[in-house]
Amino acid sequence: MLKRWKILHADNEKVKALSQSLKVSPAICKILVSRDIDTYDKAKQFFRPQLSSLHDPWLMKDMLKAVKRIQQAVTENEKILIYGDYDVDGTTAVACFYQFLFSIYRNIDFYIPHRYKEGYGISKAGIDHAIANNFTLIISLDCGVKSAGLISYAKSSGIDFIVCDHHLPDEELPPAIAILNPKQTDCEYPFKELCGCGVGFKLMQAIADEIDLPAQSYLQYLDLVATAIAADIVPITGENRILSFYGLKKVNEHPCTGIKALIQLAGLQKQLSINNLVFVVAPRINAAGRMDDARKVVQLLIEKDMDKALTYAEMLHNDNTDRKEADSSTTEEALSIIKNDTDLITRKTTVVFRGHWHKGVVGIVASRLIENYYRPTVVLTRSGDVIAGSARSVAGFNLYEAIHACREHLLGYGGHFAAAGMTMLPEKLAAFSLEFEKVVSEIITEEQLVPEIAVDAVIELKELSEPFNNIVCQMEPFGPENMRPVFLAKNVIETGYSKILKEQHIRFVIKQNNATYTGIGFNMADKFAMLQMQQPLDIIFSIELNEWNGEKNIQLKVIDLRIAGA
Repeated sequence: MLKRWKILHADNEKVKALSQSLKVSPAICKILVSRDIDTYDKAKQFFRPQLSSLHDPWLMKDMLKAVKRIQQAVTENEKILIYGDYDVDGTTAVACFYQFLFSIYRNIDFYIPHRYKEGYGISKAGIDHAIANNFTLIISLDCGVKSAGLISYAKSSGIDFIVCDHHLPDEELPPAIAILNPKQTDCEYPFKELCGCGVGFKLMQAIADEIDLPAQSYLQYLDLVATAIAADIVPITGENRILSFYGLKKVNEHPCTGIKALIQLAGLQKQLSINNLVFVVAPRINAAGRMDDARKVVQLLIEKDMDKALTYAEMLHNDNTDRKEADSSTTEEALSIIKNDTDLITRKTTVVFRGHWHKGVVGIVASRLIENYYRPTVVLTRSGDVIAGSARSVAGFNLYEAIHACREHLLGYGGHFAAAGMTMLPEKLAAFSLEFEKVVSEIITEEQLVPEIAVDAVIELKELSEPFNNIVCQMEPFGPENMRPVFLAKNVIETGYSKILKEQHIRFVIKQNNATYTGIGFNMADKFAMLQMQQPLDIIFSIELNEWNGEKNIQLKVIDLRIAGA
């Protein structure tokens, strides 16, 4: 698939000034300036994040109300239910807050809704469980801000709600005792991009402050907070950078027993990066809710006994294996459907349906299809008497608005700019598919149908050195709005020693003037013919440290290439 290359720009004067004050490469400073790190002080905060820079939790709207209501519940020995969503953000938030509160008050329990029996967020079944078991206070984490009707129902049954959420609120807010959500328009909390677990963390911080608990009482859960930040794809800037930086440190030095068990089962032995949390730990946690019941995730994350934790981790590991098999077979079948349908191939959207596909993987499969056919994609399966599924978008295209425009064919829908979910009657499928294609075709640009690679800086290969790489490494943790730097080197020459590995990857050996480097290009075997043309190349890559036989060398991770100047 052809990709667009976009070279990011930064103010040259700011780059020069920062390079002089930091005494580091202009290429590094260009990246920093383009990420709004354009002064010595900002760079110091970025490279040396401090827990003391975390914001005062009392700045969050309704924080005092929330803390006072919890104190009242403890004083009057009320039963408190900690309620969270079934994904990584929700389950880690529940595990953190449950343990924190349990350390000072025992009359509590937790509840995770079943993905298929109850659906996302607050459920009537969850509230009925609270009523039946005499809970009078529910603290919801990573959900609740859009549940006005259900929280009204709880209130009419004598149950108060404290909502900790980070999703964009609707105009009508639920009748909760307190709503902690920095995205509320009248909330003056300085950082707006916390995940649900992050909002729960701020509540723990405020409670600890109110009753004079040591900071360690909430900081001990930073490994779980970092896992939530990594999995929920929130910006790794500001407060999230501080929390993920110290959370990752805890993951590597002394993780909680549950995370330790997951790491052990996954066979990870090296220093973990945020990528390991995203691609190894998070999928195992998410798989529980996708394939079965996510309650066992919280049981794993609060478990202190390693043998018991390994038992729970094994369950998650098995769920993840089942998820991967379902994901792989469904993707294969969906690609075959598209390939064998001339109408589908030429469309600007993908809508595919099979009744037997597992509901837990349709969102993942939609993302996989976009890797092959870069366009807004909907993957649907049967769910009882209706059709249900997930949609994913391409960069810059508002998927939610397109789904909204097709609402006459839907029973229900929800989501945001880049992802959505929906249900419809089986007889509406063909009409929805045609309408979705029509709506998207009228709005989407040709440019949006070609994936873009953002290039942080153009550099010479001779600039790559161990000190250069050390500074890049200090930019971790990487994630949205602080991605691993991507470089462009122009007019490089293939040395004749490059080769194909395992029929799908390329091992590059390239040079530019007197600088020679090896690199790896995963799933790039189809580009090998370009190397054999013996013409100068422009290559896009990131850098990593490769360790082999006790030696460390900088290696290029090649992302794309083309004939120089093409």
